Amino acid sequence: MTPETFKRSIRDLQVWCSSCMVAFAGPDPIAVLIGAKRPSGTLIHKIAVHPDHRRQGHGRHLLTSLSSKLAILGPPRMIAEIPETLAPTCELFVASGYVQEARLTDYVLERPVPGEQVEGFIIPVTVDDLVANDLLADLQVCWERSVETLAARKDEIEGLAVASDERYEAFVLYLRDGEILSMRSFVEDGGTRLKQLLSQLDVQGTKTFRIQKVHPAEISTELLATLGFRPAGGHLLYATKARSA
Repeated sequence: MTPETFKRSIRDLQVWCSSCMVAFAGPDPIAVLIGAKRPSGTLIHKIAVHPDHRRQGHGRHLLTSLSSKLAILGPPRMIAEIPETLAPTCELFVASGYVQEARLTDYVLERPVPGEQVEGFIIPVTVDDLVANDLLADLQVCWERSVETLAARKDEIEGLAVASDERYEAFVLYLRDGEILSMRSFVEDGGTRLKQLLSQLDVQGTKTFRIQKVHPAEISTELLATLGFRPAGGHLLYATKARSA
């Protein structure tokens, strides 16, 4: 992580400096925890221990210290989104009292196929438009694609929507490198409107789209399969409540 990346994470993810900790052995830093904080809870964004100092309790000590602090200052909810391939990290969080809540799945889509033409207009849409119409609220999404993150990154996010005279019927928010940040249909059409939108996204020479860390309650696996997305790895969502040591 470069200084510039860290500064960007403060803006985009609300990395909270008072929720970041470093462990030392004498003058040498040997472990670090980076936490992001919002009213809903705290995300353990990064945790790392120097290879020469692993299996000595430093990672668990950092988690326990932050938990004790948040038990007093709040918010009490603490979460981590851990790549499922990092078994030792998952073991650390379980040993620290975290419980797995869900599996967040990464998906990829190659060469989207246009859907049937539907009634309505295909128009550009922005994060501000969707927030103003309360269309990004109450979604169970990962930290990186939450409404707070989308609002912080809104100047680089593009979007398309299917709209009728009365409302938005479906939308897709995306980056021009092919990353899908949010998509939703408000019409039971078997994915037709989303297919049409995905086929018209303006991306930079790529026909492969990806959407990361999809919560099972965010969008159904059946709909994703209908749209042509296939699973490509995932993360495990762990959570606990802050408590005093």
